[in-house]
Amino acid sequence: MVDTTYILLQHYWWLIVSLLGAFLVFLLFVQGGQTLIYTLGKTDTERTILVNALGRKWEYTFTTLVTFGGAFFASFPLFYSTSFGGAYWVWMAILLCFVVQAVSYEYRSKPNNFLGKRTFENFLYFNGLVGTVLLGIAVATFFTGSKFSVDMMNLTNISQPVISSWETPWHGLEAALSFHNLSLGLAVFFLARLQSTLFFMNYVNDEQIFARSRKHLLFNAIPFLVFFLMFLIWLMLRDGFALNRETGEIFMEPFKYFKNLIEMPVVATMLALGVVLVLFGIIKSAFTLYRKGIWFTGIGTILTVLSLFLLAGYNNTAYYPSTFNIQHSLTIFNSSSSKFTLTVMSYVSIMVPFVLAYIWFAWRSITKKKIDADEMKSEGHVY
Repeated sequence: MVDTTYILLQHYWWLIVSLLGAFLVFLLFVQGGQTLIYTLGKTDTERTILVNALGRKWEYTFTTLVTFGGAFFASFPLFYSTSFGGAYWVWMAILLCFVVQAVSYEYRSKPNNFLGKRTFENFLYFNGLVGTVLLGIAVATFFTGSKFSVDMMNLTNISQPVISSWETPWHGLEAALSFHNLSLGLAVFFLARLQSTLFFMNYVNDEQIFARSRKHLLFNAIPFLVFFLMFLIWLMLRDGFALNRETGEIFMEPFKYFKNLIEMPVVATMLALGVVLVLFGIIKSAFTLYRKGIWFTGIGTILTVLSLFLLAGYNNTAYYPSTFNIQHSLTIFNSSSSKFTLTVMSYVSIMVPFVLAYIWFAWRSITKKKIDADEMKSEGHVY
C-alpha cells in the first residue's frame, strides 16, 4: 500500500533542502566580492570599505552552508554518507575555503599582523574563486552523476559495514574534469561576482567604487550568461536518470529534464521568472544609475536555483545518479530518513519563517546606513 503521507514528507524535505541551496547560491555574492577587492578598490581605504561591506555578511553564507548540509544529513542521510563520505576531497576543499575565509576576516586588521593585509586578502580571493566553482561543480553532479556504489547488504558485514563506496581514487575531484560540471561551476563564479558588484552599488557610499562596480557588472554578466546558457541548453537536450515507481528501476529517458519542466508548470514558471528578474536587474543597473538591482537579481537567483533543484529531484527523477551502476542512483524515495524522523523534523521546520524574519531584520538593520570612508575611521571594529 502506498503511504502518501511519507511521499509528501519526502517531497516537502526536498523542497526545504532546495530552498536552502538556492539561498546559499544567492549569498555567494560575498565570495564574488572577495575576488574583486583589488579590481574595485584602488586605495587601502577603498579596499577596507569593500572588505568591511562583505565582512558584515559573510556569516550568513557560512551559516546557510552549514544549515544546508545539516538538512541534507537529517532528511536524506544516504546522500550525505555517499557524497560527503565518498567525494570527501571536494567537500574538504570547500570546507578549507570557508575556514580560510573566517580566519582572514578575523585577522586581516589585527595589530601586529606579521603576514600583512595582502596575505589575508589573497586568502579571501582563494575562497571566492575555489569555493564558488567547487560548489557549482558539486551541484552539477546532481544531473551528470558520480561514480559510486551502494550496497545495503554491507550492513551485515561486521568488519566493514560501509553502505556506500566511491569507485574512483579521486574521491570527487574527477567531477571538475567534466566540461558540463565546470560550466555550471564557472556560471556560479561569475554570478557571484556580478551579484557582488550590485551589492556594492547598493550598499557602499563611494562614487568611485560605484562607477567601477557598474563597469565590471557587464564584464561578469556576459560570461555568466554564456556559461549558464550552455549548461541549461545542454540540460534540456540530454538524457536524464528516470525512476520507474512500480519496479524501482532507474533508466535513461531522453529529454528527461525538459519533460520535467513541461510536466511541472509551476517549476517552469519559477525558472522563467527567475531568469527574467536576473536579466532585468543586470540591464537596469548596467545602463542606468539604478542602485537596487541586487534585489531583482537576488530573487531571480533564488527562483532559478530552486527550480533547478526541483528538476533534479521531483517527477520521479534520480537526483544523485550513479554512473558506476545506474541502479544504485539515489532518489528522494530510496535515500530519505524514516517517516517518523521526517515528521518530527517537519514540526521543527515551522520555525524556519521566524528564522528568515530574524535574518531579514538583522540584514536591514546592518544595511540601513550605507558604509563609507568616514565610518571606517570611527568604527570600533574594522575587518
